[in-house]
Amino acid sequence: MRWPSTLRWRLTAWYTALLGAPLIALAVGFYVLFAHTLMQRTDRFIGDALTAFSRELIAERRAALTAKQAIQSTVEEVRFRDLHIAVLDSMGATIAMTPLPARQGPYRVLSRVVTLGPEAFRLTGSYSIADDAEVLEWLRGVLLVLVPLLILAAATGGYFLAGRGLSPVAAMASHAAEISATNLKERLPVSGGGELAGLARVINDLLDRLEASFEQQRRFVSEASHELRTPTAILRTEADVTLAQEHRTPAEYRASMLTIRDAARRLTRIVDDLFVLARADSENVAARREDLYLEELVHGAVQAVRSLADARHVHVELGNAIEAPFAGDPHLLDRLLLNLLDNAIKHSPEHGRVTVEMARVDHQYEIRVADAGKGIPAVDQQRIFERFVRLGPNQQGEDAEQEGAGLGLAIARRIANAHGGSVDLLESRPGRTVFRVRLPAR
Repeated sequence: MRWPSTLRWRLTAWYTALLGAPLIALAVGFYVLFAHTLMQRTDRFIGDALTAFSRELIAERRAALTAKQAIQSTVEEVRFRDLHIAVLDSMGATIAMTPLPARQGPYRVLSRVVTLGPEAFRLTGSYSIADDAEVLEWLRGVLLVLVPLLILAAATGGYFLAGRGLSPVAAMASHAAEISATNLKERLPVSGGGELAGLARVINDLLDRLEASFEQQRRFVSEASHELRTPTAILRTEADVTLAQEHRTPAEYRASMLTIRDAARRLTRIVDDLFVLARADSENVAARREDLYLEELVHGAVQAVRSLADARHVHVELGNAIEAPFAGDPHLLDRLLLNLLDNAIKHSPEHGRVTVEMARVDHQYEIRVADAGKGIPAVDQQRIFERFVRLGPNQQGEDAEQEGAGLGLAIARRIANAHGGSVDLLESRPGRTVFRVRLPAR
């Protein structure tokens, strides 16, 4: 038998089984108990009749000359309705018996031994149980009809109760089927009792997260396309202007190629950042793990930004460094450090100082990158880790040529999170801004 596929039919089947099994057991138990009671009543009647017959037989034996005469006299005088009594000798031969009752059918037979002087005789009582058989047959018929009817009624009631109980689920399913990417603001009705209301709230929370994710993706695509539009427009415009003139001087060609190179570099950097974020969103940002030492990555990152710092007349200083064994992706961790150092150098004033320090606090490594820039306004300190968020040049002291796409800090935080750590803004005020990286220590 195949198990029902729908929840409504499954609930109905369980309800019917849970109610039907005890009902059938109760019916069978009642029938067996009733039949046993009838047999006990019959046996008690036969036993009482044989006891009375034995007493009368003993009394007749005292008055009669022989045992057979006493038996014959007792058989003729003692009668019980529908009970046939026979007296047998020790060899099993019948000495005397009462007349056979008119009622036929199955009999219940009991026997006992009675002693008359030196002789022992067996009394047998046979009682017709045709009436009991008729009552039991009637009872079986009633139960065979009543029990299936009750089970059918239970199944029908269970079906409608299951439908009524699951109607809020059906309503939620119908409502959920109408929700798509175009109307993600719709929510399921919270109704149907504690459990179903809880389910509706869980689904609504899921829809909230999906809506936020969709909104983030839409904003990401919109802002990414906006960021890509500027360098591609520069490339196209510069190429069109250069090709529009048949004769240009080498200096003009060189200036045009420098413009195209700068635009291509910015385009390449934006594409690289978008690729890292795409990996981060797909949970593949820290798929590769290998043993490394964080202090080596920090030292290498400081050395890598020397040329950029020198060009902006900024001094980068590596302070206290500790031995920090770690397991992670060295390329991504290097990207995290370079993003923070690049951010600190661009925001530092000329002849400013960027310091990098390492420490171990409890069970975590801490890497702090500090610069001497103008600081980040309090209203913007929570926004700086969002994607495509850039503060204006006047706020950060950043010129237009060096302006990024606003992805560096977002990428740094995502890489740290993927390694079980975090990146946060520890403090920011005029003359000092400190970013802190925390990673779990081994």
